[in-house]
Amino acid sequence: MIIELVHILAPPEKRQEIGSALASCVGPIEVQAGCLGCRLFETSPKLGEYRLEVRWNTREDLIRHLQSGIFKQVLLLMELSEAAPALEFFEIVEVHGLDLVESSRLQLG
Repeated sequence: MIIELVHILAPPEKRQEIGSALASCVGPIEVQAGCLGCRLFETSPKLGEYRLEVRWNTREDLIRHLQSGIFKQVLLLMELSEAAPALEFFEIVEVHGLDLVESSRLQLG
């Protein structure tokens, strides 16, 4: 799995516009092949901070996304960021959930 994180700091006069534009990208991203989920967060409403988190099944799925028109829209929105935007990709080798909690708790007893 690969996690894509986009961070944009919207200038005050563009906050509503950038927030709406990012929100309109979520649906089209979610229906792309290999997308496991897409979420938009407004991490600081007072500052106009937005984070877009997308989870991809494979690197090939991510590459197709990076070549897509919807990602081009995200790139254009990143250019409007008041501070340098951030774009990060995390390749996840293992994913654990409650199974890790359970095995860790069992080791205590």
